[in-house]
Amino acid sequence: MVEELAVYPPLVTPWEVEQLKKQLAEAAAGRRFLLQGGDCAESFAECDGASVINKMKVLLQMSLVLVHGIEKPVIRVGRIAGQYAKPRSAGTETRDGVTLPCYRGDIVNASAFDAVSRMPDPARMLRGYERAALTLNYVRALSRGGFADIHHPENWDLGFIDGSQLAREYGEILRNVSRALRFMENVLHVHVDAMETVEFFTSHEGLLLPYEQAQTRVAADGRWYNLSTHLPWIGARTLQEDGAHVEYFRGISNPIGIKVSSSLPADALLRLLDVLDPDREPGRITLIHRFGCGEIAARLPGLIRAVRGAGRKVLWCCDPMHGNTRSTSSGIKTRLFGDIFSEMEQAFEVHAAEGNSLGGVHFEMSGENVTECLGGSSGVLEADLGRAYKSEVDPRLNYEQALEIAMLVAHRLQQG
Repeated sequence: MVEELAVYPPLVTPWEVEQLKKQLAEAAAGRRFLLQGGDCAESFAECDGASVINKMKVLLQMSLVLVHGIEKPVIRVGRIAGQYAKPRSAGTETRDGVTLPCYRGDIVNASAFDAVSRMPDPARMLRGYERAALTLNYVRALSRGGFADIHHPENWDLGFIDGSQLAREYGEILRNVSRALRFMENVLHVHVDAMETVEFFTSHEGLLLPYEQAQTRVAADGRWYNLSTHLPWIGARTLQEDGAHVEYFRGISNPIGIKVSSSLPADALLRLLDVLDPDREPGRITLIHRFGCGEIAARLPGLIRAVRGAGRKVLWCCDPMHGNTRSTSSGIKTRLFGDIFSEMEQAFEVHAAEGNSLGGVHFEMSGENVTECLGGSSGVLEADLGRAYKSEVDPRLNYEQALEIAMLVAHRLQQG
C-alpha cells in the first residue's frame, strides 16, 4: 500500500507549506494569530459536501470574529483532510466480557465493536488518501470560489443559533464589517478583492508513519516535505527523543506542531527542539500546550522560561480541550465549557505574566449542533449528551460553543 500511495499526486505543495511557515513566523512575532480547529478524528462516512461546508462555515465565522476583535490577520488551519488516525491510551477495549483491539481511527480500522471491524487493514490508507483528496479539493473550491466572500456573509449562516445573544453579537460584527467595506468601495472607490477569497491550510497528527512516508517527497532544492498536509503535529504520546516519530519529523521541512503536556519536562522539551529545529528556523515550531485547567498555572511558566532562556522563538498555541476530558457517572466522555474557557483564560494570563505572547488557539469542534461538551450559552446538560453525541473518540465543541469561545478569545485579546 505504501508503494501505491507513493506514486499518487501529493495533496499539497511545498510552496503552500512555505507560505504557512512564513505566516506562523509572523504569528510568533505577534503580527498574526493562529486559529486551528476541527474534528478530533475525521470519519470516512462524513466525507460529504454538507459536512465540509459546515466545518468551513464555523472556521470562517470564528476567524471573522477574531479579525474584527484583534485587528490582525488570522491564520486558518483546519484539522481536516487527513485527521483519520487517533492514538489511544490502551491497546484493547472490553465490553460485556469481550476484549478487542481499540478503534484507532478510520485509516486503521473501523469503530464497530466486532473482530472483523477492529482488525487493522492497510487498504484503509488508500481510502484515507482518496477522502483527503476529495475533501481538500472541495475546501479549495470553497475558499477560492466565492463561498468565503465577505461581501456575502449569508453563505456562512447556520440557523440553529437564531435568536440567541451570540447571533445578535455576530450580526453586529457582520454589520460593522459590511459598513467598512461599503465605505472603502463607495467612498474611496476601492474594491476589496482580497475579501472574496481566504487562505486555508490543513493539519493532522502525523501518527501513522507509513501513510506519512508515502506522501513525503523531495523538492527541487533537495528538501523533503510531508505533502499530505501543511502542518503535521506530533502528539504527546509519540514525543520520545529516540522514537520513530521524532526521527521522521526531524527530516521534513514542514512547520511542525508539538503537543506539550504535563508529562514533558522542560529539559526534555529543549532537547526535542534541538533535534527538530537545529537551525532555529522562523515558523518551524508551534508549541501547542495542553495541561488542563487545574495544572496550567503550575506547569506552563517553567516551560516558557526554559524556551526563552534557550534563546528560542516559537509560536505558542493553547489547546484547552485535551487536558479537560472527563467522564460522566454513566461513563460518557465529555468536556465542560467552563474548564475549556478557564484554561484558555489562564493561558493568556500566564503568558502575559511571563512577558510572552499567546499566538494561537487550537480547538476540537464541529460545524454541527452536536451535544458532546457541556455548558456554554447553548446550555448543553448531561442529560442532553445522548441527543446528538456523534464523535467516535473525543467530545467536540458544537457550532454555538465554538463561536462563543471565539468571541471570548477576541474580547481577551482586545484587553491586551
